[in-house]
Amino acid sequence: MEIETHSLGRVDYLPTYEAMQEFTSQRSLQPSSSLSDQLWICEHNPVYTQGLAGKAEHIFNPADIPVVQTNRGGQVTYHGPGQVVAYPLIDLKRAGYFVKEYVYRIEEAVIRTLAHFGVTGHRVGGAPGIYVRLEDPFSHALLPQRPAKLGSDPAAKQSGSDPDFAGLGKIGALGIKVSRNCTYHGVALNVAMDLEPYSRINPCGYRGLQTVDLSTIGVFVEWQDAADVLGQKLASYLAP
Repeated sequence: MEIETHSLGRVDYLPTYEAMQEFTSQRSLQPSSSLSDQLWICEHNPVYTQGLAGKAEHIFNPADIPVVQTNRGGQVTYHGPGQVVAYPLIDLKRAGYFVKEYVYRIEEAVIRTLAHFGVTGHRVGGAPGIYVRLEDPFSHALLPQRPAKLGSDPAAKQSGSDPDFAGLGKIGALGIKVSRNCTYHGVALNVAMDLEPYSRINPCGYRGLQTVDLSTIGVFVEWQDAADVLGQKLASYLAP
């Protein structure tokens, strides 16, 4: 069954969050075969969202930007104009893969989206999301702090260590929720934003973590173009 992609435009965060919860709760009341998986693509008005693990001290100056408590994983992040936000609503049991692979597939879709625009995205061990080299976002060189495969690459940073963000900027943030095998929340890709609101928080709970967008690293892309590519990549990589 193909994933249905829906473009929501620019919407407030809270009603979108509530709609995701409602959609997911309805799935549990109906046979899974009767409801298609969906992918919602949107842009949000300025908002800070706090995950279940979030600590209040990581939001030190919200000022006029609202803070919404959510049930996704992770800590605090920012959403605002110029960022593509994607919410996959996937029945993992029907799709045939587990949460760890689901996260990997989302990250891979972001990496492939960045590659479409000539940028090399990276994973960092112990820190979900996608990062770029600040000095050379186009370098294909592997990061020493990339996730390790058990029993394989001794050069890769082993799990259990603190994430190393030296020389990196975060360009894609990930936060998910799985309820009765069904996913919601999702991923955000920074395209051309006002990045100042990130200076008022510790992004994802990490002090000093730099957040970037495509325009900051010299890649100028229309929001709709980035949204189209990310939507296509997610639909492809999240397919059963």
